[in-house]
Amino acid sequence: MFKSEIRDSTINALLEKASGRKYGQYLAKVILKRIRGFSNEPVSFDFPVTALIGPNGGGKTTILGAAGCAYKNISPGIFFAKSGKYDESMQDWSIEYELIDRNITSKDSLRRTANFRNRRWKRYPIDREVLLFGVSRTVPANERKELLRCASSSFSVPEAHIEELTDAVHSAVSRILGKDISGYKKLKIDKAGRVALLTGKTKSGTGYSEFHFGAGESSIIRMVSEIELAREQALVLIEEIENGLHPVATVRMVEYLIDAAERKKIQCIFTTHSNDALKPLPKKAIWVAVQDRIFQGKLDIKSLRAITGQIEAKLVCFVEDAFAKEWVEAMLRQACGVSIGSIQVHAMEGDGIAVAINRNHNKDPSITVPSICYIDGDSKQDAPEENRIYRLPGESPESYIFDKIMETWGAIGGKLSVALLQRFEDTDRIKSVCEEIRLLCMDSHLLFSQIGERLGLVPEATVAAAFVNIWAQAYPDEVNAILEPVRSVLPTESD
Repeated sequence: MFKSEIRDSTINALLEKASGRKYGQYLAKVILKRIRGFSNEPVSFDFPVTALIGPNGGGKTTILGAAGCAYKNISPGIFFAKSGKYDESMQDWSIEYELIDRNITSKDSLRRTANFRNRRWKRYPIDREVLLFGVSRTVPANERKELLRCASSSFSVPEAHIEELTDAVHSAVSRILGKDISGYKKLKIDKAGRVALLTGKTKSGTGYSEFHFGAGESSIIRMVSEIELAREQALVLIEEIENGLHPVATVRMVEYLIDAAERKKIQCIFTTHSNDALKPLPKKAIWVAVQDRIFQGKLDIKSLRAITGQIEAKLVCFVEDAFAKEWVEAMLRQACGVSIGSIQVHAMEGDGIAVAINRNHNKDPSITVPSICYIDGDSKQDAPEENRIYRLPGESPESYIFDKIMETWGAIGGKLSVALLQRFEDTDRIKSVCEEIRLLCMDSHLLFSQIGERLGLVPEATVAAAFVNIWAQAYPDEVNAILEPVRSVLPTESD
């Protein structure tokens, strides 16, 4: 299970700070009134580090660009260039903003708009430092025109133009990349210092230039350097944050941004196709852009193909979390005649996004594969069956399955023990362990992880799978009752 280096208390404090608008400058909300395929789609920035995910062409960069256009130093043409008569669709594009700027108003938020009319943008942007890191940041040094003058055996710069990396940059980059960057320097190669070449050192002390850096290494040093130099309250925009990075480095880069949001009060918005980039973030920090709609919440990137209908399955099922996915799949395996290979079950990590994605999926005329949604019994979401939304039994899924298993332990305890990677003869001991944990566990979501720990570090996923599969085998009538409302859409082996 992933454990972030960022403390939960830090995440909660930043969520509260964003909710209470406790910033000198902050982009609180963007409403895409009419832009590209979006119509009246709001995006609220409920956490200072926000991830935008979605398939190619889903609209991630549109949201990123719309956010930047609230401020003076981001020209709309960077994201929304117009090519004469070939871009007629831009007419009447409109974006609305809710902004915090205590230099302008000490109490209320500001409302601003950006509109494209009569072949030009009309907007009322405000001043704020904005750093934009596009995908070109990972272009190798030998392909960057501004550095070509450095590709010479005679290249050198005066000693006064050589800068050490600051302690803050050294510390952050070393952690992100997982390597010591002591000895790395920045060579200013123009009078204004706007163009620089990086140099590094091997462990043995041999120096080398940026022409021999990895693309990810170079981009991380440059991004972190600029962020550390930026003023407090700056806005940072990053396209495809994972470009050139190992998955572990991607996680650490996002953790660095959260840390910078706490230290420097920056706000960051980035696009990504990486699950790893989402791991350190709370649900409110993630927005999914897909087929001209925007949803808030965390999901697995693999689910995007199902959401957009780009699958070969005959039915898609959206559920709240990984345990519900395991449970539903166990029931489908036990259902007679069901073609399990024609069904995809996707965990959405939240009932709200599961319901919203399911609703949009079935309304989209371009998607021919139907979907259903199962939410937990304690969910506060409406579950009308006409929208193919159904509830799983019990208040807590884990408690329900656990208690049902304990009720019939005498008949299935031995089988469950083996499924838990234990000896059949230890059934009584395992039952005692389960009873003790049920009595002491305050959070039902932790039942299976605690059982796994007590049984000798058995993975939580293994314990959960054992319980739901044994339950499905022991309670066939309940399986049939739960699946009965969706029988008409379940693909069969004879289809």
